[in-house]
Amino acid sequence: MPAPLRRCLLLGIVALAAPAAHADYLWLAREVGQPATAYLSEFQPTEHLSPGGLLQPQALLAEGKTQPLQVQGDALALSGVTSGDLRASARRANGKELTLYEAREGRHETRALNDLELVPTSADGNTFALHWKGTVVAASQVNVYTSEQWTRTLKPAADGSITLETPFPGRYVLQVTAQVNGAATVDGQRYDSVVHVATRSFTVPQ
Repeated sequence: MPAPLRRCLLLGIVALAAPAAHADYLWLAREVGQPATAYLSEFQPTEHLSPGGLLQPQALLAEGKTQPLQVQGDALALSGVTSGDLRASARRANGKELTLYEAREGRHETRALNDLELVPTSADGNTFALHWKGTVVAASQVNVYTSEQWTRTLKPAADGSITLETPFPGRYVLQVTAQVNGAATVDGQRYDSVVHVATRSFTVPQ
């Protein structure tokens, strides 16, 4: 495809995924040898919101199967221990407004499966590209939260990628939000506002 035409197509996709205002986010936590859990947070990931109002919470396992997530207190729990990168999704409807949450834990896979996903450009790397429905687009900004209460806002490089420094061990959660321009139809239902909120979480070991 000629470069000018490809750039025009990308601009169209970016227009569909313009940055939205601050939103809460779903993220995944996993300890070695233990089942994964998903949490809903608004600012720091250590501050958990109730997930009781989320619809269709489910995990996408490495082999492509889905598994419902069960509410356990302030968490959504996955039964069984999993390996490889793990994804989860949920949604919240508020009248004609819909929020789609997409979370991923791990940074080994370099492919995107969610509609909106930060994908490492190399396995276990610190540079990520934002994928919107299979196409790489430039993220306007990416918020970073950590288990040490260290936060950052990352801006993209010239090629649209973002690179994160990991100066200390602990859990890192990257979050990006995108809003579809205008009304949209999801699963046969028309909404005036559709917001995608995506996270990528991983742990830097000691």
